[in-house]
Amino acid sequence: MGGRNGHSKTFMYLPIAFQETNLEVLHALIRAHPLATLITAGAGGLLANLVPFTVVDGGDKGILRAHIAKANDQVNALSSGAETLVVFQGPEAYITHRGTRRSKNTDAWFPRGTTQSCRRVETPRVIDDSEWLRSQIHDLTTTQEHKRAEPWKVSDAPEPFISGQIRAIIGVEIPISTIEGKWKVSQNRSAVDREGVEKGLREEGLNEEMARLVVQRGAPPKQDG
Repeated sequence: MGGRNGHSKTFMYLPIAFQETNLEVLHALIRAHPLATLITAGAGGLLANLVPFTVVDGGDKGILRAHIAKANDQVNALSSGAETLVVFQGPEAYITHRGTRRSKNTDAWFPRGTTQSCRRVETPRVIDDSEWLRSQIHDLTTTQEHKRAEPWKVSDAPEPFISGQIRAIIGVEIPISTIEGKWKVSQNRSAVDREGVEKGLREEGLNEEMARLVVQRGAPPKQDG
């Protein structure tokens, strides 16, 4: 998405070492961690709400779908086409100096955080259509229930209850044309530092998923030639 005077615009501090541009990887993060912060900058000022999203194929880079209460003040901002930012947060971990530092680099003495996130800004549209809302709720529920031995389905609820809930909500659809991913998983550290981070996380039983990511994504990409 272009910025003022045609200059390229980014929406977070994003050093090259931490950039993630693979669309499949970004969509996978959204599906694994669908609860996002929906931020709008409308006539009423900044508004933010935690909203679970689904992502589907379509457009340049996919389409985000969600629903919120009709009584939510953010509906007015979304209806007016206010600039909208959606922030998805993956696993995160605090990395302590004690027990994880292995090298003698001066800057390695400072504790730090390790995170994953992706953000995107677009013009949203609101959808007040019961069939669209049923489909979105079904998709969202299925993504959360499919790993259960006996998945619950929206249709398991009484129809009057479903209809009543749908009348109280409105759909939000955001086509993606710009998306930014930040994978800060120790790629900028030495091999011994990354080993220390992984070992510390695993030994203390703090965050197995982050330990796996440090191993999987921590090494800088190989350069051609």
